[in-house]
Amino acid sequence: MSARGAQAGDDLRLADQSLFTGVLEDHLALDPEVVLAGFSMGTGEVTRYLGTYGSAGVSKAALFGVIPPFLLQTDENPKGVPAEVFDGIKQTVLADRYAWFDSFFANFYNTDVLAPDRIGDAALRASFQVAAGSSPYASYACVDTWLTDFRGDLPKIDVPTLVVHGTADRILPFEATAARLRDEKLIADLTVVSVDDGPHNIGWTHPEETNAALLDFLSRLNILLWAQAFGSEQKMGHPISASHLSVFSGRACAMLAVTR
Repeated sequence: MSARGAQAGDDLRLADQSLFTGVLEDHLALDPEVVLAGFSMGTGEVTRYLGTYGSAGVSKAALFGVIPPFLLQTDENPKGVPAEVFDGIKQTVLADRYAWFDSFFANFYNTDVLAPDRIGDAALRASFQVAAGSSPYASYACVDTWLTDFRGDLPKIDVPTLVVHGTADRILPFEATAARLRDEKLIADLTVVSVDDGPHNIGWTHPEETNAALLDFLSRLNILLWAQAFGSEQKMGHPISASHLSVFSGRACAMLAVTR
């Protein structure tokens, strides 16, 4: 099956995954402060969920190592990656998926540049073991899911959205993903934080930058909640004390994380 020919089926699989996210959110009975967070393929699930089911009950979205807007190069999407690249990956997986895992994780963490200071052998082995636990079919079929077209979902996202992405990402190149979201203004309320020389898994190799970006983003949510909750008191002339603010600045927001 070619990369292009598999798109329709993968759109359906992604719809199923985003539906699961919605069912999980309903089951957990999360309050309106929930933040949907995704990494890598999980950013596609968050995007598809918001584009399909809307943002009711969701206050923000946080996306790390994003896959949207559309990774596959076509006549009307010239900034994408040629289909032959993905077809080649699938052939490599069929030939020896374990050898492909070695190559994939070397680029996942940019080990030639960042090991051993930012990624050690033990963490690399742990990633390999997780991948090796997947089925041979899943290892092969997941490649086509990377080629889902999210351009129809992005304009429907109506909550503040954070994107954190490494500028040296070899899996989902910055210029084909995060830079397009920013430069083409594909999400209305978007904050893009680029991590200089960061690989795909910036959460492991650059936790200081990644955590700082996320905490700053969430703190702005807390301030907004504070303003909404006590705005009526202010209008009525009641003073707002520092203790009011501290209640919200120390309040944890529910976060539903989606990782793939």
